[in-house]
Amino acid sequence: MKYQTLLARSFSKHEQKKLGYWALLACLFIALSFFINFKPFMGPLSVLNLRLSTGEDEKLHIFYDDTDSSLQIAKETINSTSIVNDTGSSHEEAEIMSSALTVNDTDSSHGESEIREIIVNNATSRSQEVVFKESLAQNMKTNDSSNPPQFVNEKDTSMVNNTNSSLPEATDANAGTKNSTVEPPLCTFMGRSDFCEIKGDIRIDGNSYTVFIVSSEIDILAAENTSWCIRPYARKGDQAAMGGVREWTVKLVAGASHILPQCTQNHSVPAILFSAGGYSGNHFHSFADIIVPLFLTSRPYNGDVQFLITNGLTAWISKFKTLMKALSRYQPISIDYRQDIHCYDSMTVGLIRRTSKELSIDPSNSPYSMKDFRKFLRSSYSLKRATAIKIGNGSRKRPRLVIISRKRSRAFTNVGEIVSMAKRLGFRVVVAEPDADVSGFAKIINSCDVMMGVHGAGLTNMVFLPEKAVLVQVIPIGGTEWLSKTYFEEPAKDMNIRYLDYKIRVEESSLIHQYPADHVVLRDPSAVWKQGWSAVQSIYLSKQNVTLDVNRFRPTLVKALELLHQ
Repeated sequence: MKYQTLLARSFSKHEQKKLGYWALLACLFIALSFFINFKPFMGPLSVLNLRLSTGEDEKLHIFYDDTDSSLQIAKETINSTSIVNDTGSSHEEAEIMSSALTVNDTDSSHGESEIREIIVNNATSRSQEVVFKESLAQNMKTNDSSNPPQFVNEKDTSMVNNTNSSLPEATDANAGTKNSTVEPPLCTFMGRSDFCEIKGDIRIDGNSYTVFIVSSEIDILAAENTSWCIRPYARKGDQAAMGGVREWTVKLVAGASHILPQCTQNHSVPAILFSAGGYSGNHFHSFADIIVPLFLTSRPYNGDVQFLITNGLTAWISKFKTLMKALSRYQPISIDYRQDIHCYDSMTVGLIRRTSKELSIDPSNSPYSMKDFRKFLRSSYSLKRATAIKIGNGSRKRPRLVIISRKRSRAFTNVGEIVSMAKRLGFRVVVAEPDADVSGFAKIINSCDVMMGVHGAGLTNMVFLPEKAVLVQVIPIGGTEWLSKTYFEEPAKDMNIRYLDYKIRVEESSLIHQYPADHVVLRDPSAVWKQGWSAVQSIYLSKQNVTLDVNRFRPTLVKALELLHQ
């Protein structure tokens, strides 16, 4: 009442009414200014629209939906100390209505707005697979026409495989403009390999070992950069192997692309980035960890793909150039330490290996099998024989036996006796030692019906044997039976190769001349295993040769002949 009386004394009724109108207009103006200035900051919080869904294939997908933004972005972090056990029960989609998130999975829950530590543990399989998807807006385009590519000297863009100079370069004639439609990157973390499948504006900086995924239209205020670390070699879990593999960063970059390195070469075909490090110096691991996964990853492209090799030793690339040429029509690129920036619209970082079995392909989760892989090898190396000889009654054909020779260790010290015995049984015998000429050695192996050798990488050449051939593995002393089974017996059966083994006695090992008869090395190999792999390798694999008791070994070759009759 006091203020109303004071107002009535100071202003007339007409003036009071006019003053009220102006006050109302001023309030509206202030409110309008407030909304204009603070509108970019008033979008709905993406955490409020978080959705979590898991399917029966135990792949975990995390989505952040922002209904008012062109961006859908996923946040992903992994810590192996937290495990979500999936017993096979179905999962219903959970939606976040507040800042807390609950995961309905048997008896476990997470009460944070972000899942920080998740590993999916498959109770029926050894492989672990965690998949994180990031959904980006459709039809995002990066126009680099204002920044034309810089051309580099010819020596800077030289390809690794100089012997295949006839192979074309996968460059785009319209390199001045980079047209990118970003699709959700899919990174898969499995028991033996990690890999990311990417589409969009992809820029590869070999100097920093980084794969950038760029979109210039992402609202930087609403997005956060997301990155993954990938060691593109398919022997995850083996610390010694992975220690020799360069780590690459796959980074989703939200915001202005002008701050990133500009493309110097735009390529018109997809790319696959993989490592030739790890155990690549070993013939077995070259196939198990690189060649077979590379076949699985690249075969669907039917040659229209380019290989980017990290840790690429010239000797390894030269050794397997025939297979890489059969899988790709384009020259491979050694991507490490490059000053130029290679750009693609689609690529895979890492190799696909969906099984923990060695030198194997599981056809239940792959469109290919080891039969397909061996057919590919025969085609690549022009191998003529698909099936081993079948010995029939009255047949004059003599089966061919190849003895894998070794020089440094685990060598046969009485090759002559073995050859003579095998010839008396009716074999034609070849003694051969593997070398860098994979093509030439593949032809020798393919011409044979039976292959024998002491446990070692040389037996990997069984991949070139015709189907229904016989592999005879001689197992040295030292408790290596499980290695022999895992590396060669099981893979041989997957290749439709008949398998036999022969376990030598202590008297057939050269170690009997190096240690007393009652020494622990001869008497109890398990005690040596307790000292670690280095002790086992240095004694049983590096210092041991074999003198076969041909009379004791003879029944094994007789059994091989019987198998060739079937």
